[in-house]
Amino acid sequence: MELKHLSPNLAVSPQIQPADIAGLAAAGFRGIVNNRPDGEGPEQPVSLELEAEAKRFGLLYRHIPVVPGEASEADARAFAAAIEQAGGPVVAFCRTGNRAESLWKRTQAVS
Repeated sequence: MELKHLSPNLAVSPQIQPADIAGLAAAGFRGIVNNRPDGEGPEQPVSLELEAEAKRFGLLYRHIPVVPGEASEADARAFAAAIEQAGGPVVAFCRTGNRAESLWKRTQAVS
C-alpha cells in the first residue's frame, strides 16, 4: 500500500483492502476515512467490510463517499471532523488518493 503523508495527522492512499488494516493499526494510525462510493469498481471491498475490520483493530472509521469532481462543503466538513475525532493519524483513501487529498486541501483553505 502506498501512503502519501500530507500532514502529521493525515496520509492518503489508493484503495485499501481489509488485510491492510492490521498494518495501519500497527503503524500507529487511529482512523480510516473512505472517500469512495460503494460499487465504484470491481476490486473494491464494500465499506461495511472495511468498517468491521477497522473496528476490530480499534480504529475510527468514517465513510464519506465522494463522486469524482462532486465534493461538497459538507463533505469537506465531515472529512475535517473525522480527522479530529480520530485523535491521531488518519489514512484517507479513494481509488487513487486524489479525492482524499482534494478534500484535505479544501479543509486547509478555510483554516
